[in-house]
Amino acid sequence: MKKIVIATKNPGKAKEFQLIFFDYQVETLLDHPEMDDIEENGRSFLENAGIKARTAALALGEIVIADDSGLSVDALDGAPGIYSARYAGPEKSDAANRAKLLEALADVADSDRQAAFHCALVVAASNGEILADYEGQLQGEILREERGSNGFGYDPLFYVPSKGKTTAEMTAEEKAAISHRGQALAALQADLDQGKLKL
Repeated sequence: MKKIVIATKNPGKAKEFQLIFFDYQVETLLDHPEMDDIEENGRSFLENAGIKARTAALALGEIVIADDSGLSVDALDGAPGIYSARYAGPEKSDAANRAKLLEALADVADSDRQAAFHCALVVAASNGEILADYEGQLQGEILREERGSNGFGYDPLFYVPSKGKTTAEMTAEEKAAISHRGQALAALQADLDQGKLKL
C-alpha cells in the first residue's frame, strides 16, 4: 500500500484526508514526533501550506501534502483568517477559539454574520519541490450558539443556509462533499485520476 504523509497534527483534518486517500497508508506529523513544530509565518493560507509541505517533505524525505485552512468573518474584516487555529492563544483550543469568536460577534446583527471557510492545499515532492496547489471555499454564517457535535474547530458555529445545518451537524461524508477542504481535495483527486499528478 502506498504511503502519503499529511503535514498536520490535527486528528480531525487527518480523518478528512483519510476519506479521500482510503487506498493509501495515511500518516501525519503525529507519526513523526522527531519533527519540530513548523513555524507558519506566511501571509496567506497558500503561503503557510507551502511552508508546511516543503519543510516536512525535506525533513522526512517523503512526498507531503499540507493544508492551511481557516475561517474569515466579514464583520471582523476577515479575522481570524490565518490565525484561526490560535485565535484565542497559542494552545490552539477549539472551545476557546469559538468562545472568543462569539464574544467578538456579540453585537453583530444576524443579517451581518457572513463568513467563509478557506482551504489551501499544497503537494511537495521529497526534495521540497512544490508539485501542485489547490484551494477551496465554503460560504456560511456564524450562529449565536453551538449546534452539532461532529467535525472540529469552528464547525458547531458555522451554519450553511443551503443545507439548513451547521458543518458540525453534518456527517463526515456530507461535509466532505461541500467543504472547503473537500473542494480542494476533489481537485487534487481529479488531477490524480487524470494523471496530471503522481504521488
